Amino acid sequence: MGRLIVAKVGSSTLMDEAGELDVAFVRSLCAQICELRRRGDRVVLVSSGAAAVGRSLLGLTERPSDIPTLQACAAAGQTTLIERYAEVLAEDGAACGQALLTRGDVVDRTGYLNARNTFERLLDLGVVPIVNENDTVSVREFSFGDNDMLGAIVASLIDADLYVILSDIDGLYTANPDSDPSAHLIERVERVDTDIVAMAGGAGSSFGTGGMATKVRAARAMIAAGIPMVICRGRGDRALVNAADGKGRHTLFEGPEGSGHEQARKLWIGLAGLSRGSVTVDAGAARALLKGGASLLPVGVTHVEGDFDEGDTVSVLDRDGRLLARGISRYSSDELWKVHGLRLDVIARFMPDRADCPAIHRDELLVF
Repeated sequence: MGRLIVAKVGSSTLMDEAGELDVAFVRSLCAQICELRRRGDRVVLVSSGAAAVGRSLLGLTERPSDIPTLQACAAAGQTTLIERYAEVLAEDGAACGQALLTRGDVVDRTGYLNARNTFERLLDLGVVPIVNENDTVSVREFSFGDNDMLGAIVASLIDADLYVILSDIDGLYTANPDSDPSAHLIERVERVDTDIVAMAGGAGSSFGTGGMATKVRAARAMIAAGIPMVICRGRGDRALVNAADGKGRHTLFEGPEGSGHEQARKLWIGLAGLSRGSVTVDAGAARALLKGGASLLPVGVTHVEGDFDEGDTVSVLDRDGRLLARGISRYSSDELWKVHGLRLDVIARFMPDRADCPAIHRDELLVF
């Protein structure tokens, strides 16, 4: 059996200069998907564009700023978008199935597994799943925020072999190539560190919600998952096929040879789980998490933010506010405030039931 490939295409790539859905590009993209399928690969397409298409259909000249109008645009545009994909794929004998998700659909373990089973069955039946966030009903708390991360969650959910982001740029550059003539394309990234994050820059186009920063966040997740990720220019000649074959101009994000693949449960916690708060850790705890694969102990916690219960997902930040990890807290926020900075033997004197209890156990911690 061939590879399982997740491809994500953004609104800025799907729409033409007039703000209309570029049907010629849709045909090219679908032709490439069918070519990969004939070679034995299976493809899942994560497609933005519903709100942008709806905006055009409803005659709106600017991106709406209020949520109800954005959701109305998504509702109007989603039917047209999926119809175009279905029509073009059918010409090549392929069927497609629509999957609309919110983070609320996958934050609980049962929903996560149900979504995975649906994708697996669609692929077994030879269907091309086409995924988008369900913007019509999504609220901020349960929003993925951007489809770059949605694609990363789908890739980890189905244990994909490759994640390709078809963008409006060749990949990650050392600086903005539009303003800095010395900027050059970075062809391979093995670790998303502060330098890589700094290179990522800001927001995307007037059609989309993402930018290079969102793609780098997705890349960090994919490196943790052990899934190679490629960013390339989606409108390049045979961009998807070339990316699948390792050809063309692009940036490949992939951990060093021999790097581990995190467990499925850790990936669900770190990627799909909704963070209810955060804890800041000192330099020693950060080193233990990043280098030693240790659990997070209360003694290493310097600050607690948010209101969370035992069993909730929380983010782990370093002293500069950078995200290090996400995991399941063994304490509520109130409890952690009382014990942070204390050794376990001290905690045991007044909380005997927590004598050996880390703040977050390493088996329930995804380190980025």
